[in-house]
Amino acid sequence: MCGIAGILWPGNSDEMQLKNIAARMISTLHHRGPDAQGIKVIPHSGLAFGHCRLSIQDLSPMGAQPMESATGRYVINYNGEVYNFQTLRKELIKKGHFFKGRSDTEIILASVEEWGLEKALTRFVGMFAFALWDNLEQKLYLTRDRLGEKPLYYGFLGKIIVFVSELKALHEIPGWAPSINRQALTLFMRYGYIPSPYSIYDGIYKLIPGTYITFPENFLTGTSSFSQFAEPQFKTNIQPVRYWSLAEVAIAGRNNRVTDERDAIQEFDNLLHDSVKSQMIADVPFGAFLSGGIDSSAVTAFMQKIHDSPVKTFTIGFDNKEFNEAPYARAIAEILETDHTEVYLTPKDTLAIVPRLPTIYDEPHADSSQIPAFLVSSIARRNVTVCLSGDGGDELFAGYNRYLRIEKIWMMSRLLPTSMRKTISKLILHIAPSNWDLVYRTIHRLSLRKTVRQTDVSLKIQKLAGILSMDSLPDMYKELLSYWNAPESVVLQGNEPDYIYKYDINFSKKQEFINQALYWDSLFYLPDDNLCKVDRASMAVSLETRLPLLDHRIVEFAWRLPLNMKIRNKESKWLLRQVLYKYIDRKLLDRPKMGFSIPIAEWLRGPLRDWGEDLLAEKKLKNEGFFNPSIVRQKWDEHIKGKRNWHLALWAILTFQAWRQQQKTFR
Repeated sequence: MCGIAGILWPGNSDEMQLKNIAARMISTLHHRGPDAQGIKVIPHSGLAFGHCRLSIQDLSPMGAQPMESATGRYVINYNGEVYNFQTLRKELIKKGHFFKGRSDTEIILASVEEWGLEKALTRFVGMFAFALWDNLEQKLYLTRDRLGEKPLYYGFLGKIIVFVSELKALHEIPGWAPSINRQALTLFMRYGYIPSPYSIYDGIYKLIPGTYITFPENFLTGTSSFSQFAEPQFKTNIQPVRYWSLAEVAIAGRNNRVTDERDAIQEFDNLLHDSVKSQMIADVPFGAFLSGGIDSSAVTAFMQKIHDSPVKTFTIGFDNKEFNEAPYARAIAEILETDHTEVYLTPKDTLAIVPRLPTIYDEPHADSSQIPAFLVSSIARRNVTVCLSGDGGDELFAGYNRYLRIEKIWMMSRLLPTSMRKTISKLILHIAPSNWDLVYRTIHRLSLRKTVRQTDVSLKIQKLAGILSMDSLPDMYKELLSYWNAPESVVLQGNEPDYIYKYDINFSKKQEFINQALYWDSLFYLPDDNLCKVDRASMAVSLETRLPLLDHRIVEFAWRLPLNMKIRNKESKWLLRQVLYKYIDRKLLDRPKMGFSIPIAEWLRGPLRDWGEDLLAEKKLKNEGFFNPSIVRQKWDEHIKGKRNWHLALWAILTFQAWRQQQKTFR
C-alpha cells in the first residue's frame, strides 16, 4: 500500500523542475507510505513519478518504486496489492521471465510485458491503482481496480496532466488555482459523497473503477488541443476503457442463477477461504477489524481457521449502548479464540477527531462513520501494519436495512391513492415532537426491524414522509439515500446531474428491484463512500486494509445468487449466515444490524453546537456564496431546538464548510 503522484508536462525537459514538483507532491502523501520515497523523471517526455511506500511485501530495496520493467520498456508507479502474484510469478517464470525480488510490482510489469495491459489486468486479483509509462509508444496509462478499493484522481492543469492518490498533492503544483465544481457539490449534498467520475474540483476526476485510460501520443506531443478535454471522461479518444463491468456481471448472473443451496453454501465457503488465505500473505504483522457483525465475523473466522496462532482482532466500544457493538465483538472473539483488543472511547476522544476530518478526507465526505473508522484504525496500527475487514458484504448479500423495508413500504403505500399518500406525507411532517413516540411505534412495525434507535426516530419519521410522496420505486430509493432531497434548492447555481438513473440495468420486475438497488449501491455507494472512508481512515495512520469479500470472484458469485439466498424470512445475508453458523453460535449473530455509527444528532445540539454555529453563520454563508443561507439556517434552528432531526443534511453542509475553511484558498 502506497501513495502515488505524478505529472506529464509535454515539452518540458527541465529535469530538476519536474523532480522538485514530484517530490513536493509526494511529500504530502507521506502518511500513505512512510517507509520510503522514490522519484523517477523521464525528461524528454516531461514525465515525473513520485512514490511513497508502505512496505508490506518484499521489504528490501528490490521492491522500491517507481520501478522499471526488465526490458526497460515500462515504468510503473503503483499503489495496492495483487494477491495472486505468486501464481502469476510461477507462470511467468515458465515463459522465460526472471525476477530480482519478491514484490508483486515486478509481477505486474512482467505481466504487461507478456500479455499487454488489458489482458494482464483481467488476470490480477487484488486492489490497485497505478500509472504505467510506455517508453516505446510514449503513452501514459492510468488504471484502477475492479471495485474501486484504491483511489486515483486525474485531471488537467493547463497543459499538464496530473494524477494523485489524494487531492492534497495537487496543492504543490505551481500556479494551480482550484475552483469548486458545483455539479459535484450538488451531488454531494444529495448523497453525502461525490460519485465517480466527479471530484470536488473543476477539471479533476476520479478514474472509474474497473477501467483504464490512455493518453494518446498525439495528445502528449501537443498536436491535440487541450481545451477540447474539458470533460475528459466523455471524450471518445481518451474515454476510460472497461476491462471489467459490474453491469455485465449482474446481467450474466441473472442469466446463470445458482439453484442448489448446498452447492451454493459450499462454493461460497471455498471462495471466501481462498480469498482470506491469499490476503493474509504479508511480511509484516496483520490482524482484523472485528465489529461483532456478520461480515467482520466471517472474515475473522476464516482467518483464525487458516492461521496457526491467535489472530489479532480490534474493536472500539462506546458508553452509549445504542451505538455499542463491543460486547458482541468480545463474545465472538472469545469463541474464535483471537488475540482481542477492545478500547472504549469517551465522547471527548471521538470529538477530538472532528477538526482533523478535512485533512484526512481532502474531499468533502459526510459519512459520520468515518470517525469510528479512523479511531479503530489508529488502535490497530499500534500492533499491526495490515488489517482485514468485512466491507462489501452489505452490498453483495443485501445487508442494509433499507433492502428489507423498501418493498414492503412500497406495496403498503400503493394501497392508497396518490393524493392521500401525499396528504399523509405532509401531515407526518407536521407532527409535534411530543407525539413522535406514536410514529416511532408505527415505524417499528413497518421497518421489519426488532429495534429502532430512539435517537433515529425523528429521522425515520422524515424519511417515511418523503418516501410516501414518491411515485416510483427508484424515486423512493433515491429518497432513502438522500441527505438533501432537493439539493439544487440549497446549492447556489447548483445543477444536479441525473446520475443514478443513467446506470440502470433494467431489472424490470418489481420483485427484482432489490437487485437494482444492490447494483446501484455497488456501483456508487460502495466505492465512493464506503471504500473511500476505509482507505482514507486507515491510510491516515499508515495502515493497510484488505477486503476479502470484494475479491471479484466472490462478487461474480454473489450476482449469480437468487434473491432468496440473500434475503429470507425477513433476514438479510442468508447465505453468508449459513457459512458462518459453522463457526459461531447463531444466537450471537441473529440480531438487528447496528452499523458503525456515532450520535451526531445529539452532538450538534451539544458539544459541536458552537463549532456548527460558527461554520453556519448567516454572514459567512452569504459571503462565501455556496449555499442558500435562509434554508440552511432554518434547518439548523429546527435541529437545535429539537423540532426536527436534520443531522444528515447539516453534517453534509458542515463537512463541506470545515473542508473549505481548512483549504482556505478555494473559490
